[in-house]
Amino acid sequence: MVSTRMNRSVAIVLAAGKGKRMNADRPKQYLLLDGKPILYYSLKTIEESFIERMILVTSEDDIEYCKKEIVEKYGLQKVTAIVAGGKERYHSVWNGICQVEDCDYLFIHDGARPFLTQEILNDAYRCVEKYDACVAAVPVKDTIKQVDDSGRVTHTPKRDELYQMQTPQTFRFSLIKDAYEGLIRQEEELKEKGITITDDAMAVETITSHDVRISEGAYTNIKITTPEDLWIAESLIKNIGEDKG
Repeated sequence: MVSTRMNRSVAIVLAAGKGKRMNADRPKQYLLLDGKPILYYSLKTIEESFIERMILVTSEDDIEYCKKEIVEKYGLQKVTAIVAGGKERYHSVWNGICQVEDCDYLFIHDGARPFLTQEILNDAYRCVEKYDACVAAVPVKDTIKQVDDSGRVTHTPKRDELYQMQTPQTFRFSLIKDAYEGLIRQEEELKEKGITITDDAMAVETITSHDVRISEGAYTNIKITTPEDLWIAESLIKNIGEDKG
């Protein structure tokens, strides 16, 4: 259960990627999974959660499609804005943040992760209430090797200290807004230093130095990126349906 005193929460769902590794005729988030677009599933989970509203970030060309074929078609009333993404992921997040007037906590989720659950959202809420910055994650299962440009193994990190980051990544709104404002201001300076911001937690770590904690993700909370991921997703959704039945 989440806190009995529910603070205001908003979600940004990112669906602006091109999905080049999928080798499909459309962006991966619009491919069908059990007859519905992949993007639909995470939106539906958030629709049924404690989160008050959603900002959907997609490519400019897909705004009308998302409005008609996903939001209106499936009656997703918590989607209050659909905005165009930017060149990089962090530009898309910033465009979403600019649509949020005020809230207590901001949940940022990849639209290509259809197996988001209420349990993951609830755990993220409990974590962010306590620590202000949390990332859903799972322990890595395999040994990880660090290698140099030639492919030579240079280091083997301790596996019990390694986690695979997922989404949602959840933050006190004032913290994540400050982090992204700083990131946009320092964008060119960071590029010159060779620093690439690959997720929201890294933006907070780099710009504000605030600690980021781990909330409980799930091994089923996969991101669909390649055709192999889609095969796995089709198997997962079949088994999830059987479990509910």
